[in-house]
Amino acid sequence: MDRIHVMQLVRAFQVGELSRREFLKRTTLALGSLAAANTLLVACTQFPNESAPPVVDESQPAATPGQATEGELISGVVEYPDSDGETLMGHLAYQANGGPVPGIVVIQEWWGLNDHIKDVTNRFAQEGFVALAPDLYHGVATTEPDEARKLVMELDFEEAVKEIGQAMQFLTAQDYVSGEKVGVVGFCMGGGLALQTALALEDTGAGVIFYGSPLDTDEARQMRAPILSFIGTEDNIPVSEVEKMHNVFSETGLKNEFHVYEGAKHAFFNDTRPEAYNAAAATDAWPRALAWFRENLG
Repeated sequence: MDRIHVMQLVRAFQVGELSRREFLKRTTLALGSLAAANTLLVACTQFPNESAPPVVDESQPAATPGQATEGELISGVVEYPDSDGETLMGHLAYQANGGPVPGIVVIQEWWGLNDHIKDVTNRFAQEGFVALAPDLYHGVATTEPDEARKLVMELDFEEAVKEIGQAMQFLTAQDYVSGEKVGVVGFCMGGGLALQTALALEDTGAGVIFYGSPLDTDEARQMRAPILSFIGTEDNIPVSEVEKMHNVFSETGLKNEFHVYEGAKHAFFNDTRPEAYNAAAATDAWPRALAWFRENLG
């Protein structure tokens, strides 16, 4: 390893000459390990709130089904290539040694791939799916709204959809994943990305949208994947806009449902945020989401 070269990359990142993605790309090549590059990223990034640094998954890569007893939940980091030959990373969860089951891509909120999204991914796996949450921020997550806003502004949404597509392709290539199509579920920012993914990628078998930005009328007319949406009346996203999108779905004959929860706020499903979590709404939405995927992914 060329220490001088690595330190030059660190300095270039800290002064803003390199983006997070480019920094991870170059340091992975220099260090020979994405995990080492992510560790270096955390070490050299300055955070607005030192008591709440980004969350980075440091667990081991996900095991193969043969390395665990039947029914045991396997979860952890998995690496897979993107279309440019670079390395992507996500949190993968599934039950060991079972037969092939449907795959689901879980798309993060604006906070990043944090413990909540990993927990949701694990919950889908416990319900009999293979679930993968791609790390769209490439090793960074936060608890601070200002930092989250910055991360969203830096995110290339078109590139993010491509990365979600790579996660879908990774799933369909596994012998423990059934079917040729994958479900997508997203929360907040991830809800909007789930809709854009379902719109853009034919590999999408079904979508579940938790308080994501709705499609406009022209986009909605092009949707081909069955869509289930959840929204609260106290969300900053107008219920009327979600209803309008689903009306267009119905007009085109697309299978769809949406559910409105009285008094529920944005992020009502996130049980780590007590100011927003709504137990009644979350408890009602969860089995509906599971049923939607079971009906539409086979």
